[in-house]
Amino acid sequence: MEEGLSLKREVGIIGAVSFIAGTMIGSGIFVSPQYVLLAIGSTGASFIIWACCGLTAMLGGLCYAELGTIIPESGGEYIYMLRTTRRVIAFMFAFSFISVMRPASATGIALSFAEYAVAPFYGGGAPPQLLLKCVAAVAILALALVNCLNVRLSTGIQVVTMAIKGLTLGGIILGGVVMLVQGHTANFQGSFDGTNVGVNDIGIAFYQGLWSYDGWNTLNYLTEELKQPEVNLPRALVIAISLVTGMYLLVNVSYLTVMTPRELMSSTAVAVTWGNKVLGSWGWIMSLAAALSAFGSLNGTFFSGGRVCFVAAREGHMPDILSMAHVHRLTPSPALIFTTIISLVVLIPGDFQSIVNYFSFTAWFFYGVTLSGLIYLKIKKPELPRPYSVPIVLPILVLLVAIFLVLAPIIDQPQIEYLYVALFILSGAIIYVPFIHFKLCPGVFKKVTTFLQLFLEVAPAEKNL
Repeated sequence: MEEGLSLKREVGIIGAVSFIAGTMIGSGIFVSPQYVLLAIGSTGASFIIWACCGLTAMLGGLCYAELGTIIPESGGEYIYMLRTTRRVIAFMFAFSFISVMRPASATGIALSFAEYAVAPFYGGGAPPQLLLKCVAAVAILALALVNCLNVRLSTGIQVVTMAIKGLTLGGIILGGVVMLVQGHTANFQGSFDGTNVGVNDIGIAFYQGLWSYDGWNTLNYLTEELKQPEVNLPRALVIAISLVTGMYLLVNVSYLTVMTPRELMSSTAVAVTWGNKVLGSWGWIMSLAAALSAFGSLNGTFFSGGRVCFVAAREGHMPDILSMAHVHRLTPSPALIFTTIISLVVLIPGDFQSIVNYFSFTAWFFYGVTLSGLIYLKIKKPELPRPYSVPIVLPILVLLVAIFLVLAPIIDQPQIEYLYVALFILSGAIIYVPFIHFKLCPGVFKKVTTFLQLFLEVAPAEKNL
């Protein structure tokens, strides 16, 4: 192996757009609209929230595109923090991301998939929790296997499920257009009546809307597997986020032509309710489409989440075995297996949704730290080669949004759980000092690494720059 192993550049522009848009369009747009409307109080204001969330994702994406071309390495926020801040901060992110944030997110999407997949068999009744967890576990294991076997196969799943999502949302939009032409406009009269203008209400509406846009930064986790990243990274971001924002706005219009705001707010799965009202006995099609949508989103979440674990190990912040790639398939299989195990562990307890809720504000905390790094690079290192650049006002704007989203829920409704989350993130520093800084690594770790290396047929992978 004289030339060493590295991950192959197999993701082109279509795959790149599918990874971003396919991860963004998960179960969110099929579930979130009622929560946005519930928080903000009026249909007109909910459209403004959806548009602002899309704009925030677009501005964040453009800033990340510049970071991805200055630092052309996989790993997203982790690698950007590592290059612009102290190593301990990057480790705290990797520790939080790998142990809770990404597994909780993957488990949430897997359970959404399970709910939609079994819904047609229960005719509106609630399926047993054990069944949902078993179906979710099967989905996680199936996608883990696909991602370990072949990057091209994983990209193929993403492109196919993205096409299904496009057709589904297109169908919802078309149905809405037909209803509008027929004169169903009553739900749009007095659009701003009853708008809630409290800071907390706006903050909660933003959180719910942004959950549906989550995944706009997916491509930055796999920069080293992207063909011509300096061209395709910004291009794919602009195409995907514009497409998703436009679709989300039109889908919300369609929902409100068919359902009254009251019906929309009381629905547990908006798309399924829409399907039952418009398609009648064929309403199960919407349930199937929503399940496939969640499946594609879970695939994108797995693909990108495994890369953070892989890059963190390559930088010495995780066990060596996780930085290795399969000698024939060139996939980071140990990192993917590790992510799968943690996701299955997170799936076992009943109420993990609160973990996701309390960790959603930490995601914006880390986005803020990452954008501060971009501002630092623009001011202190203007000489760095930049194939793509944004005006400094953009990262400053998104940083202000991140600060608002972190502080709003804490100031308006302080809860002890936020303190627990902060202490968990800080505990990363306690682990960092002995095991990473002073390298207190018992010899048994080396024996385990050698055994797993032979068992999994993996070898250390080099950077693909």
